[in-house]
Amino acid sequence: MSVGIVMLVHTALARAEQVARHWSAAGCPLVIHADVSVPNKTFRAFREALSDLPDVRFSRRHRCEWGTWGLVAASQAASQIMLDEFPKVRHVYLASGSCLPLRPVEELIDYLAERPQTDFIESATTADVPWTIGGLDAERFTLRFPFSWRRHRYLFDKYVALQRTLRLRRRIPPGIVPHMGSQWWCLTRQTLSAILSDPERATYDRYFSKVWIPDEAYFQTLARQYSRRIESRSLTLSKFDYQGKPHIFYDDHLQLLRRSDCFVARKIWPRANRLYDAFLTDAAHAMKKTEPNPGKIDRIFAKAVERRTRGRPGLYMQSRFPVETRENGLTSAQYSMFQGFTELFENFEPWLARATGTRVHGHIFAPERAEFCDDQTVMNGALSDSAALRDYNPHAFLASLIWNTRGERQCFQFGPCDNQAINWDIAKDPNAQISVISGAWAVTLFQSNRNFADIRREAARLQQIESKHLEILRSSWTKARVRIWTMAEFIEAPMEPLQTIIDEIGAQQTTRGIAEAPKMADLTGFGQFLQNLKNQGMHPYLMGNFPVAHSPHAPQAGKRKPYLVR
Repeated sequence: MSVGIVMLVHTALARAEQVARHWSAAGCPLVIHADVSVPNKTFRAFREALSDLPDVRFSRRHRCEWGTWGLVAASQAASQIMLDEFPKVRHVYLASGSCLPLRPVEELIDYLAERPQTDFIESATTADVPWTIGGLDAERFTLRFPFSWRRHRYLFDKYVALQRTLRLRRRIPPGIVPHMGSQWWCLTRQTLSAILSDPERATYDRYFSKVWIPDEAYFQTLARQYSRRIESRSLTLSKFDYQGKPHIFYDDHLQLLRRSDCFVARKIWPRANRLYDAFLTDAAHAMKKTEPNPGKIDRIFAKAVERRTRGRPGLYMQSRFPVETRENGLTSAQYSMFQGFTELFENFEPWLARATGTRVHGHIFAPERAEFCDDQTVMNGALSDSAALRDYNPHAFLASLIWNTRGERQCFQFGPCDNQAINWDIAKDPNAQISVISGAWAVTLFQSNRNFADIRREAARLQQIESKHLEILRSSWTKARVRIWTMAEFIEAPMEPLQTIIDEIGAQQTTRGIAEAPKMADLTGFGQFLQNLKNQGMHPYLMGNFPVAHSPHAPQAGKRKPYLVR
């Protein structure tokens, strides 16, 4: 008899009885505390069910509400009975009714017998604790918390705010340094006796009774006063999510728990029959005798927390639709947006598809409809080409397009005639590759047969829209990879920027460069067209400087042949 178990129960008493019998069968005495919230009839039945076990005691009942003094008072009362009635106990192990022994109890007894002077209790100063949730680290020891955080949250918050406003501070009892850690500890008889019989215990109890979550601070602080040797870790495997709530283990966590090599795990779902059967009755498959190492599964829990808090990049769904700035990326994969290329080059989309092997769409944010590749009306994931559906949430439309086609790079066209509501989203997306030939929209007006007065008004409107878009792309908030050329500088040497774009997309090209160049539109007279706009009072500056006398690009005569750029 070297290990005594103090068990705090408040629900699922049938499971608590099963675990208590398991502890008792290994020769461990138990002192059980049942929460006051447990109905008297239920408690009497539970007590009667364990009456056949000679080494089971019950302590005075307290109300054990989370974050309040009751949990410490319950632990004190049960521990005192353990020390008084079982003098052969060397270590006292604090557990709950939802704890489950993962290894044979005899291994725990042997493990502690080899370390008779060691206290296993997680104990760290507030400056060294990274896991506190709620913003109350040092303040939980310097403010008063007379109100329940769960039942009287409004009063709790207001009283904290009042103390901060009035700069009220409590005095920490002399001689102690507040520490924090897991409430599930295993202390030696000497340390626990010293804590419970300390002459200053009344002072410490008064102080900690108004500390927030005292069960994570009382024994953790006072153990530092008396312990000969502290192992600042708990022998109980307990994990918490990003909100500070304990993870609950279910049947499908069986192999995960076995990998931990821990002696006890918390918190177990009461209906996890497979877990209880495996660890309480299946001695043949018990874990090997080895040092507890919860770090083996820390990586899995870390990934689970990250998935829960950040989600998968570019995925939005009913169960997780984050607010702006809290999403894990706008999109799930890299994509390319081209502005001005379809206006300057004939059949640019099929050429780009051949050159890169990607899926190349038209203007997916066009006013009439989303111009999907191959003139499709519905894309992967039942994504419709309806402009009304798309414009209801352009952000979600783009994210869905990239997510539904992941594994295949998407390219699409954009221009000042398209829906501009998506501009900032794309600019701030690190997955976006944006290539812009500014002023290329004027080629379409140049080739149109419209009244020149209408052309002038439309040119002024489109230039204003594109100018605002370029301001966004040049903003310090932009995270996309952006390349901007004026139309004049692009047509002087088009192959170099085209090769740069193709290389960045990652197409499988030969080292000799692009084998086939796209055909440029006939720009004969384009310089004079821009001059006419100037003569009418409109200043087309986004295109760059075009000479008026001759065309900057002579159209090719005859059949176009592919050529190589060396």
